[in-house]
Parts: sequence; structure tokens; C-alpha cells
Amino acid sequence: MPDTSVRIDETTRDRFKALADAAGLSVKDYLERVADEKEREHLLDTATAAFRRAIGAPGVAGRFDADFGGLPSAKHATERAA
Repeated sequence: MPDTSVRIDETTRDRFKALADAAGLSVKDYLERVADEKEREHLLDTATAAFRRAIGAPGVAGRFDADFGGLPSAKHATERAA
């Protein structure tokens, strides 16, 4: 895919450059990574909203508990080794 240009102010360019350098990436690769992360965040937000709508429907939470035994109790906390 051919490259293109985006006009941004110098301060923003410098911020992206510093972040890319810290990640050991070129600005182009860093921005690609940021775009990927933002797409994943959007998909997760969409899925979360759909899940919340689904479990908010009457009877769904009760049926889930009946089928899967509900949420685990807090008594099952993981013990730490020494």
C-alpha cells in the first residue's frame, strides 16, 4: 500500500517521535500499532456493550447462574507462595 502524508503540528509530531523511539519503532510502525490497539479497544467496547445488553434482559442472569453455578465466591482467592 502506498504511503501518504498527514499534516500535524510540530509538537504532536515530536510527541509521536518520542513515543516511537521509546518503543524502538519508526513513527510509521508506531502509528500502525496505535491504530491496531484503538481498533481492538473499539471492538471490545462494542462487545462489552452487547454483553451488558444481553445480561440485562429479564431472566438471562438467573439462567446463567442456573446453568453455570453463578460467580465463584471470594473464598477462592489465590494463595501467595511465601
